[in-house]
Amino acid sequence: GGFPAAAAYFAELGAKDTSDPAPPVFEASAYIWWAAALEDDDYEAHQIDALLDRALKRARAGPRGPARDFWLAAALGYRARERDLHGSSWGAAKDGKAMRDAYARVLAADSACGDCYLGLGVYQYGLGRASALARLVAKLVGLGSGDAARGISYLRRAAAGGDLSKVEAEWVLAAALTREAARDPGARAALEREARGYVAGLADRYPGNPVFQRFLREVPESPP
Repeated sequence: GGFPAAAAYFAELGAKDTSDPAPPVFEASAYIWWAAALEDDDYEAHQIDALLDRALKRARAGPRGPARDFWLAAALGYRARERDLHGSSWGAAKDGKAMRDAYARVLAADSACGDCYLGLGVYQYGLGRASALARLVAKLVGLGSGDAARGISYLRRAAAGGDLSKVEAEWVLAAALTREAARDPGARAALEREARGYVAGLADRYPGNPVFQRFLREVPESPP
């Protein structure tokens, strides 16, 4: 729950090295978590956009290679999320496609990149469960149709083998499992139980994070 301190820490790191795209990506992530804690999607939205633009500019200016592509993909993934959240389906789709392509380049060079599967999992799951309009926009920019089951598989992979993305992957996986539970009454109890297991672990590690505590209140514990 120390979102202000995290944002300030990464802002300081970013000021020390103005060529590194990682600090503004992490600073933007801190603000995104902060907004989620406040249940206010518009909180510091302009600041988040500016940070992601800065990260993209830094990444694009760096030498070509897996590191450049990884941070490019990370920033694009967050920007796609923000654009979708604020009603820009077209912009989100374009960023999603660019993110997918960048992660594919990283995996071509390093097939063991567990962190890559968070963004790819969100991409596959989001498209697999998108509205008809969102799917149309996705096809127009060449995104394809997505696959929800594959998306969940990728999220599991990131949650199990990710380094930088592990916490976020567990959280996003829990959210996806909860959404699937609402779609499948027969599997609802098992899916919600699994989702709660991930979030309970996160809440134990980060007891000050209100996002995790809220989830545990809102998703009732299912009997074994």
